[in-house]
Parts: sequence; C-alpha cells; structure tokens
Amino acid sequence: MTNHPVILVTPCTQAKGEEMEDYSISLSNRYTDALIAAGALPLIFPATTSGDLIAEMVRRTDGVLMTGGEDVDTSLYGHDLPPEILKKAGPPEPERDIWEQRLIAEIFAQRKPLFGICRGHQMLNVVLGGTLIVDIPSQTPNALNHRRPDSRSAPVHSVRIEKDSLLAEIVGDTTLQVNSTHHQAIGRVAEQLRTVATSDDGIIEAAELRDRGRLPYCLTVQFHPERLVDCGAPYRQLFERFVAACVASRRP
Repeated sequence: MTNHPVILVTPCTQAKGEEMEDYSISLSNRYTDALIAAGALPLIFPATTSGDLIAEMVRRTDGVLMTGGEDVDTSLYGHDLPPEILKKAGPPEPERDIWEQRLIAEIFAQRKPLFGICRGHQMLNVVLGGTLIVDIPSQTPNALNHRRPDSRSAPVHSVRIEKDSLLAEIVGDTTLQVNSTHHQAIGRVAEQLRTVATSDDGIIEAAELRDRGRLPYCLTVQFHPERLVDCGAPYRQLFERFVAACVASRRP
C-alpha cells in the first residue's frame, strides 16, 4: 500500500467507550471503506489537542477527511442566540472542537487537500467565521425534514448544484439526490466560502473555497456520500476525485 495516499480521518469522541469505558474515539467504517475503495489508505486521527502532534500528522499525510458527528459548540459562533434556540443544540464535544480548529489551521498552513462531510462541512464554515443554524425545524419555516435517520443510506431529497462548481464537475450534473440526517446547517456563510449546492428549502448542502487556489482541493457537503457509494457513480466519484487530488498534491 506504499503508493496509496494516506488520508487522515477525524473520528467522533465518546465519554465512555465500549472496551473499558474510557474516553474513546468512534468512527463508522463507511468512511474508511469509501476511501479504501477509492485507492487510499485511511489513518484515523487519535483525538489529541496537541498542536505539535496535529501539525506532524498533517505533515505525514496526503489529505484530510473531516467526518460527521455531534453538534459544534454554539459558543464558537452563536453569541446572540436566544436561550430557547440554544437549548436545541446537542451536547458538545469540547475537545473535538479544539482539535478540529487546530487541524483546519494546519490544513491551510500546509496546504493539504480537504474533504468535509456533515459536521466537517459545518466546522469549516465556523472556523472561517461563519455561523450555523442551531436547529432547522425551529429556525427555518417550511423546511424539509432533514433529519431522516430511517433512510440514512438512501437518497431522500434533491439538491441544486451551481454549474461552475467543483461539485458539478465531479458528479457531472447540476442536480443530485442526497440522504439527510442532520438538524443543523450552515447559516451565514464564511466570506472565504461560496455556496455551491442547496436543497429546495434553501439549506446549504455544499460549499467550496471562493479562492480555489488556497488549497489543492477543498469541498464540503452536508449529506453523507459514504453511505451512498452503492447507489451510483456520483457518490463514488466524490471520494475518487478527493483521493486523486491527494495523490496529485503530494510533496517529494
């Protein structure tokens, strides 16, 4: 596997894990399976907040996949939100918030390819200065039902894609059927990002950097393509293009 690009993959954290009830990490195999099928060698991030270790892990890998998980702490973006909205946020993962912020800083400092999914999509926006919708049903009138864990591995609604976007180039179309398992979404888009896909109710489903030259590759999506790789080529191609970008940007 020495010629395969090594992709750093962020996990969820658990206060009590399965083995010894210690603070632990958790990650769906769907992410790593999708990367392996695309020709990559996944390396799971060990959930450290050490800036030196994070910098070294980014240095030794060819790209970073930021995955889904629990809600981003509202204190990072929602200072003026009313208490009744703040109560809709799920329990935070404070250490994950810390190391993901440091990880994103290193990705930009070292110019490594980035693919963000669900929470990864939201966290990049927050780190770059944007905000989140804390709870779609409470804050977005007439929104679709975006929390569909009953169909987590099947498309449940369509998204419209900007025709001049990297996402449209990858999937070969300006519409895509996606799954949906979230109650939060990007609110105010960070100035460095542009919206490249939305659902019919206006929820932001994908984002890219305005200045695409800042990173060798950067795409974030709200949906979970790792759960749809058996549903068609567009979902597989999201991982294949990311892995290809990691190979192309390798440093000697």
